[in-house]
Amino acid sequence: MTMRILSIVLIVSASFMLLPGCKSNDGKMEIKKNSFGKTKEGTEVFLYTLKNHNNVSVSITNYGGIVTSVKVPDKNGNLSDIVLGYDNVDGYIKNSPYFGALIGRYGNRIAKGKFSLDGVKYKLATNNGANHLHGGEKGFDKVVWTANELRGKDTIGLELTYISKDGEEGYPGNLNVKVNYTLNNRNELRIDYTATTDKKTIVNLTNHTYFNLKDAGASTILDHQLKINADKFTPMDSILIPIGKIVPIENSPFDFRNFTKIGKRISSKDEQIRFGLGYDHNFVLNGNVNQLKHAATVKEESTGRILEVFTTELGIQFYSGNFLDGSITGKNNIVYNNRSGFCLETQHFPDSPNHNNFPSTELEPDKVYNATTIYKFDVGKK
Repeated sequence: MTMRILSIVLIVSASFMLLPGCKSNDGKMEIKKNSFGKTKEGTEVFLYTLKNHNNVSVSITNYGGIVTSVKVPDKNGNLSDIVLGYDNVDGYIKNSPYFGALIGRYGNRIAKGKFSLDGVKYKLATNNGANHLHGGEKGFDKVVWTANELRGKDTIGLELTYISKDGEEGYPGNLNVKVNYTLNNRNELRIDYTATTDKKTIVNLTNHTYFNLKDAGASTILDHQLKINADKFTPMDSILIPIGKIVPIENSPFDFRNFTKIGKRISSKDEQIRFGLGYDHNFVLNGNVNQLKHAATVKEESTGRILEVFTTELGIQFYSGNFLDGSITGKNNIVYNNRSGFCLETQHFPDSPNHNNFPSTELEPDKVYNATTIYKFDVGKK
């Protein structure tokens, strides 16, 4: 079975328009390009800031396709950043747990870095203990993408392209990848992924933005309330590899079918919680394949900010920032302590190539890969 045609979209809700304190930018849409530093090889990389006429902005660097900033209003109309990251490229190069990054060729883990296609065995880098994680030693988050500005009638954006060569990080096939970020005056940021290959391969792309709807990582996310539209999840072993089962979440710490504070059961003695040091698990979303469906909602009471996630993907990895330990100082000199950010990564399941009962992540030369996800930001009443 080959990879289905999907698409990824990040949306900032139109309900932000004309909130108190969120002044119009006189109808102008802006793209600002600034130097963001240089790689170790001396290649200059850039930061592109997209701003619509409501002053909602998103900043993206062509190093790793990283979303470095998302500035949206709170319930009082005050704009502030809600994602974790760094002020320049040096931080992302030296020490980044995939802050805001485009992830590929394969998001999440592959056991022992091994898989087979049509009887041919492939060996990938093992960069997470004995396992392969997020594309390997130099995944898509660590390459410099070719960037071109996009200007439409009602949108501005950034086109990023990259050719992952046959054998890169051990993957077969020359993979042509295009990622378009576009922002419109309805406060919608859309991310479209497209990929084609000249040889059968595996693909599982995602985005790894860390959110903190309150203060961009200055405090924990334990009081954020989370709801996930999933009745099942894929349990894992002690090294975070799925054991191949799909099990109900009822009567477990993974039951987020109703709004629950992230911190309520995060210290449970449940074996799966202990394995993940908290939440770092793939939830099997309710709904049909290729159907845009509600995946999750997060609410932060003090700011009134609400994040909704919709996707055509089959799974969502909820990660509660368990490996943040205070060793990273990010933007605005904020120290990222344990559980100061959360991720909701829409995806196919971890280690799918090694589990025949999981949906396929194979892509053939005559097919096109896309993925669609919507992160919709809103605010509640004062």
